[in-house]
Amino acid sequence: QVQLVESGGGSVQAGGSLRLRCTITEWTDTDSLGYMGWFRQAPGKEREGVAGIFLSGGRNTYIADSVKGRFTISHDNNKNTLYLQMNSLKPEDTAMYYCAAASGQWYWRPSLSQYNYWGQGTQVTVSS
Repeated sequence: QVQLVESGGGSVQAGGSLRLRCTITEWTDTDSLGYMGWFRQAPGKEREGVAGIFLSGGRNTYIADSVKGRFTISHDNNKNTLYLQMNSLKPEDTAMYYCAAASGQWYWRPSLSQYNYWGQGTQVTVSS
């Protein structure tokens, strides 16, 4: 079993920054985690992928077009922590942000349904 715990959300004004953290607090699953990502969901909208990273190999990253140039994803193996640095925040970034992990080895970005583990979410609110 893998447990993911997000933190770092909050309320900021437009143009501000936040750094989200997702810490793996329990990891007894025999499969290695191969990919982790950040998702967000605003009220009345579908959950959308924001960023993702391969945990092995070249550790390539994915950044959604809507946040490209403003958000950065990173992962610290030693701390078992996934980060999402969010700069130049806009009101449309307001949402509940979730981290997720997919076990096994991945050569492409997993689809939403292929993630095995999800955190409980952390709220980000950006005011204009």
